[in-house]
Amino acid sequence: MIRKFQTNDGLTLAFRDEGEGLPLLCLSGLTRNSLDFDYIAPHLSGVRMIRPDYRGRGESEWADPSTYTVAVESLDALALLDHLEVDSAAVLGTSRGGLIAMTLAATSKHRLLGVCLNDIGPVVERNGIEHIRSYIGKNPPPVSFHEIAKSLAELTRGFSNVPEDRWWQEAQRRFIVKSTGVFINYDPDLARIFDDPPEGASAVAPDLWPMFDALDGLPLALVRGVNSNILSASTAAEMRRRRPDLTHAEIPDRGHAPFLDEPESLDAIRTWLGRLA
Repeated sequence: MIRKFQTNDGLTLAFRDEGEGLPLLCLSGLTRNSLDFDYIAPHLSGVRMIRPDYRGRGESEWADPSTYTVAVESLDALALLDHLEVDSAAVLGTSRGGLIAMTLAATSKHRLLGVCLNDIGPVVERNGIEHIRSYIGKNPPPVSFHEIAKSLAELTRGFSNVPEDRWWQEAQRRFIVKSTGVFINYDPDLARIFDDPPEGASAVAPDLWPMFDALDGLPLALVRGVNSNILSASTAAEMRRRRPDLTHAEIPDRGHAPFLDEPESLDAIRTWLGRLA
């Protein structure tokens, strides 16, 4: 069931809060929402899954596009924990959600019990960013919902051996149907995060390794799609070198990002949760 709360800047955001046990803050990818974790939810026990829709996504209110940043979304995550009176939580972060988790480790580590990163690390591959840039903020052409689901199977890079009904489920989570057509389930202005930087600003990607290193001492897991265009094998190897205790899984037939109900994903996440317990 969808619930609502207000952020520190007065925005109304949606979230789901289900289950009992270890608080598990589930943070989705850039254009995605809390429904992404529907696949894994039936497979976990002993956890309280707290799943927000970021500002401008899903059931949450749209905002000034200048606030669609990891820094602001990290503050929103803390505001949600405060609203629920949760002192600390584990974080399962997919892509953007993992960047938020690393930000929280660098700024509010005392609020974290552990972190599981789903197909994200401190180096985000340029070809993956360009792929996201190519589609973000664009509504689909006037075609049937069935055709949209079929196109997801054809256009989603790095995925194979995925049941046809999974793409139908994905279409239901990524798009909304209105009387006037089918639309993306987020604010199209989210695409403005890829606008050219202001004159004089650096276009060089920031060094995120210090943020990864800020996870030191927290139980850590990494799930990576073997065919990912966002998290390279070499970056994952360096993450493992820096954190030999990292619980790690490589997911075959998956790109960016695994659905998390794959057997390898579930094994890694359950092992990580066991360490937290």
